[in-house]
Amino acid sequence: PSSRRVPPLSCRRYVAGGRCRSAARLDGKVAVITGANTGIGKETARELARRGKVIIACRDLAKAEAAASEIRAETENQEVIVKKLDLADTRSIREFANSFLAEEKELHILINNAGVMLCPYSKTADGFEMHLGVNHLGHFLLTFLLLERLKQSAPARIVNVSSLAHHGGRIRFHDLHGEKSYNRGLAYCHSKLANVLFTRELARRLQGKLACAFCPGLLSFTIGTKVTANSLHPGSVHSELVRHSFVMTWLWRIFSFFLKTPWEGAQTSVYCAVAEELESVTGQYFSDCQPAYVSPWGRDDETAKKLWNVSCELLRIQWD
Repeated sequence: PSSRRVPPLSCRRYVAGGRCRSAARLDGKVAVITGANTGIGKETARELARRGKVIIACRDLAKAEAAASEIRAETENQEVIVKKLDLADTRSIREFANSFLAEEKELHILINNAGVMLCPYSKTADGFEMHLGVNHLGHFLLTFLLLERLKQSAPARIVNVSSLAHHGGRIRFHDLHGEKSYNRGLAYCHSKLANVLFTRELARRLQGKLACAFCPGLLSFTIGTKVTANSLHPGSVHSELVRHSFVMTWLWRIFSFFLKTPWEGAQTSVYCAVAEELESVTGQYFSDCQPAYVSPWGRDDETAKKLWNVSCELLRIQWD
């Protein structure tokens, strides 16, 4: 028997965090989830596959197909589809979007889940620092390419998986790609802050003003395009995300009892995607299936607007 001491049940429940209680079905609806071959992405796909059609968008097709096969067998839902998507290559993102738009006439949920963490310094195929390129710019472009289909299918939702780490981030416009100085931990934090700022500005552009999850009368808010955009912190999850750091991998194994399982980490993503009470909520940040505190830098509208414009310039797109 294991000699490790199991924490008290109350402690484990605290670590597990909030749970999505919604039983909402997604019959006739389509959800796209990036990076859904492992970790919280896979568990999010599994939960949504119990409700409707899911498209798993991943770089590694073999792992993605293995995950999809497992999910199909467990949920008895054959509408779990795998498509190639490499967020580190804008050509792959465009190819995915073109294929999707040609084959699918509707899109109701886009979950920008995929991400990299603690990478040694490297660049994407387009010359972007890897954290910024994959975690922010890749999803920025993907959302841009799919937005009209989301609007046509409305009500629709965009869910951006950020992190509590955004509190440690800053948008360093003078050195976005870390060419002057680079710290892989901070690079991850910067990219997660970019997720929060992107969500905030996207929500503003979609409906003109932000709903406030802390104010009375929240549920009566009316959305112009009927497309919402929210971000979230999944929690500290025992997953492969820390694979680039030997120290973090070692610590994750030692303290695994005090980390969320991938299923527990997926709960807020599922909540933001399906919960009925969030139908008219946009521009918000959630953790444990409830509104959470955003850092002052994540609430800076001027930085959000500037990041939007700079992102468009880097990706060579016009998104007004």
